[in-house]
Amino acid sequence: MMTSKKRSDQPLDARRALKPEKNRPAFHVLKGDHLSAIIDLRGSLPALLYLGRHLSAETTPAMLAHFDERYEVPGGPAIDAPLSLSPTTAAGWLGAPAISLHQGGCGWDFNPRWDRIKTDEIAGGQALMITASDPRLGIMIIHRLAMIGDVLKASTEVCNQSAEPEPLIIDHCAAITIPVPDHLDQILSFEGRWAGEFQMRETKGFMGQFVRENRRGRTSHDSFPALILKESSTDYHRGSALALHLGWSGHHRLIHGQLPDGRCYLQAGSLFLPGEIRLAPGEHYQSPDVFISISDQGLNGLSAHFHHFVRHSLLSPGLKNMPRKVHYNSWEAVYFQHDLKTLCQLADEAAAVGAERFVLDDGWFLGRRHDRAGLGDWFVDPAIYPDGLGPLIDHVHEKGMDFGLWVEPEMVNPDSDLFRAHPDWVLAASGADPIPYRHQLCLDLSHGEVSAMLFSRLDDLLKTYPIAYLKWDMNRDNLHPGGAMGEPVMERQIHALYALLDRLRAAHPKVEIESCASGGGRADYGILARADRIWTSDSNDAMDRLAIQRGFSLFFPPEIMGAHVGPHLCHITKRAFPMETRAAVALFGHMGIEADLRQETPSDKAILAQAIALYKRTRGLIHSGQLVRFDSPAPFDAFAMIEDGGGQALVSIAHLGHDLAASSLAPTSLPPKIRFSGLEPHRTYQMRALWPQNPDPGNSAFWAELFDGGITASGAVLMQSGLLPPRMMPHSLLILHLQAI
Repeated sequence: MMTSKKRSDQPLDARRALKPEKNRPAFHVLKGDHLSAIIDLRGSLPALLYLGRHLSAETTPAMLAHFDERYEVPGGPAIDAPLSLSPTTAAGWLGAPAISLHQGGCGWDFNPRWDRIKTDEIAGGQALMITASDPRLGIMIIHRLAMIGDVLKASTEVCNQSAEPEPLIIDHCAAITIPVPDHLDQILSFEGRWAGEFQMRETKGFMGQFVRENRRGRTSHDSFPALILKESSTDYHRGSALALHLGWSGHHRLIHGQLPDGRCYLQAGSLFLPGEIRLAPGEHYQSPDVFISISDQGLNGLSAHFHHFVRHSLLSPGLKNMPRKVHYNSWEAVYFQHDLKTLCQLADEAAAVGAERFVLDDGWFLGRRHDRAGLGDWFVDPAIYPDGLGPLIDHVHEKGMDFGLWVEPEMVNPDSDLFRAHPDWVLAASGADPIPYRHQLCLDLSHGEVSAMLFSRLDDLLKTYPIAYLKWDMNRDNLHPGGAMGEPVMERQIHALYALLDRLRAAHPKVEIESCASGGGRADYGILARADRIWTSDSNDAMDRLAIQRGFSLFFPPEIMGAHVGPHLCHITKRAFPMETRAAVALFGHMGIEADLRQETPSDKAILAQAIALYKRTRGLIHSGQLVRFDSPAPFDAFAMIEDGGGQALVSIAHLGHDLAASSLAPTSLPPKIRFSGLEPHRTYQMRALWPQNPDPGNSAFWAELFDGGITASGAVLMQSGLLPPRMMPHSLLILHLQAI
């Protein structure tokens, strides 16, 4: 019969990994605004000992480490394999190894030991670089960590320092592996589809591995690269939660693992194709960055950390103080049927309701009358625009709007001059026929001539015309990511995309760029570091948008969320919603219009103009305030944008509609109360209903007063007692404004 033994009972050699060597620090602390990360350096590889709120002055890392010690379990090893930032098979780790590699079938058992550490002060935070080596195999790994605001940014680099000519093949390299506190036993992941992105799925943690993988060649609609671990009781405004997001626009793998000994961990990294990463002597591989935060104030606390990081450390500095202009996009109005007269009429209509930017979507370039031809030939089609784009742009400018243009540079149609001249410039798989997909193929951006050609064409367009904005689209998955020699090039493809965008932005720093991939198929911090806006979804269905935007907003702030007012009848779902609802849903992002305004009624255009005017008055708050979602009772979706310090707030309350499958009637005569979150309890607010513009308060004197002059209420009353909404029609929406007095 085996008995348990404490760590202190183990022989010295078994405990050596937990005792720091002479002149080596035992711990290092990275401090953010409110959070600290403590790195444990006692072992052969660094480990994350703690991530959470700043500890008291009396609390030392050694205390935490002492209470983190474990003892031998029956039937288990005498000492646990360490859960380091990069646990390896050779170290005895039985979970998913963070780094898997070999050199001609050998070297899989590499076992590095950290030997150098470097600290630095960076913009917005502190940084740490830890180097570890395995001299036996000539392999070095570098961990880079930075605490920026309240987000921990991390990556791992593998370097081949071997003198052997045999390449070092890396099968997997996670950006980081982190321990997960055992009380966070619920996994919140993200799934979806085209026109239905960012849907949240909750799964109870289990022994073994929860894995999400993506092989689509872009971030994907169905596997947004993020995981949230939370308590079962965690909601939007209370409880603990930890989140991880991989800032990478290609293949990825996310893992939540639980070992039989009870330890849980998270891991994230790029997903390689077989033999894709081969390092010759002197070469290195750098993982994408992963972004981690934790909160004890629910999901709102998490999103506040990520939103602050995006706003202050990721977005282009030139956009921070610029208002996000109201877009008009031509796509759902004309599709491919371009002619100057119609487009000028649409520009007139857009300007009349208050649009500030006119974006000409697909259909302007050579031979583009449908989606089966033209991609790759980025020249203005003289058959449609005999005088170029100048007359249209001049008309748009006369109406007080700037001009934007749609492009899809990564794609080519087989029916194009480019493909006929260079059929070898596309990605392919040797011995496999291309799978039909939107009549287009993916260009090999890792081919130097391809990227050079694309930069030349886009650079020429931006020099020729006063284009203020590019909508950069990618409308198909990359199913055959092979280069000219048949080698896998997915990693190189994404890096080449980043390099092309970086070069273009350097040449034209004032041009804004939107990331679009059939909607939200490319939404991540890797692409956002090179873009200014993300098109959230191709669906402009207002009710679907509420759910899509709910998941999106956990990691992205409202000002980069493309949100458009669609036509009365949604082109995708065929559902119809009143203009009051369509406009109010779009108002809480980067607002735009994507409809044929000539077909909208005069009444609806007047309502839209009112909504755009409201957006212009409130976008300063929407695009700088903290998004706070309420734990809304069915059938409501409610949230607020709250000014820093709680001085004012803008509140959205949407009625999602009844479950007609169960009943066509609401279960009670009056709706349930909605309890606010995030206000200052001791402050008094003047609260007034702003939307809809022509309300019907019914027989409620309270709501008649709210729509008239407003009422006063303390933050405590609104958060603890709650607000009884009026009797709202399904799919309607209210907007309230609160001003502290």
